Amino acid sequence: MNSSTYRAVEEFILLGLTSQRNIQILLFVIFLSFYVISLIGNIIIITLSRISSRLYTPMYFFLSNLSFLQKGARYIWYTSIIVPKMLINFLSVRKSISFNGCVIQMFLHLSLGGTECYLLLSMAYDRYVAICTPLHYTNIMHSVLCIKMATGSWVGGIINSIVHTVFALQLPFCGPNVINHFFCEVPSVLELACADISLNKTVIFVFAMLVVMGPFFLILITYGYIISSILKISTSVGRKKAFSTCASHIIVVSLFYGTIIFMYMRPGSTHVANQDKMATLFYSVITPMLNPLIYTLRNKDVIGAFVDITRKNIVMEKRYGH
Repeated sequence: MNSSTYRAVEEFILLGLTSQRNIQILLFVIFLSFYVISLIGNIIIITLSRISSRLYTPMYFFLSNLSFLQKGARYIWYTSIIVPKMLINFLSVRKSISFNGCVIQMFLHLSLGGTECYLLLSMAYDRYVAICTPLHYTNIMHSVLCIKMATGSWVGGIINSIVHTVFALQLPFCGPNVINHFFCEVPSVLELACADISLNKTVIFVFAMLVVMGPFFLILITYGYIISSILKISTSVGRKKAFSTCASHIIVVSLFYGTIIFMYMRPGSTHVANQDKMATLFYSVITPMLNPLIYTLRNKDVIGAFVDITRKNIVMEKRYGH
């Protein structure tokens, strides 16, 4: 298929969340606040994971990778792929995005979303080793394995994105250009194609099973073993401590996979545009904002590392400030 066929559409119009101007202004303020909180929180996690000896562990290595997906300081990652354009459109009369910009947004979102699925699985395996085989934890979760697991997560996410993007680009886009969404998500873009998209839907389902449901089922199995091991601990204090080390990860997995499964694993006939928007909004904007709060407010190691560094800075300032 030649490029002139599918490039007949040079730009897309994003309908966004609402057409009411007063609500758009309110949403701009709300999501700008969410975005800033997400940036600050994830940058704090990455910084603490790099400079605090308390957090020189595999769990925080994976967490810093997870935060790197969602922060947007120098690079355009996860929420930064979606939120800045969404904020601009809240204030714009013409809510357009170029064809190439739409493809890039779609590719990056799929890539980083897939990577997050695998990183969450890596973090579950880390908790499994820590609780089920604590005496061998250091030997198993060595730095080389952690780097391989993180690299594999990124490669898996990128491959997932390449497949979906290539299949989408084979379709002709020759007329309708209004996307009933607030960003270029694959299902919404495919609806505008001037051709049969049944193959694309099959590819989405198959890769959803591999990238979403595969890691999710492995996480469930992993936590089955973890819970079994925790229940064998003789003291209630020991059981509580073991559960607390998994609590943050369980919450994040529940939030992320819950909305992802709702979005991609339903039959096509049950998809409703507004429901899809809300589900996507939750896993692509709200969950990344909540992640740093969950991992910091519920985690004594992170709080302790923050307190240690703050005290050290205060001492240094007093010593050399004058």
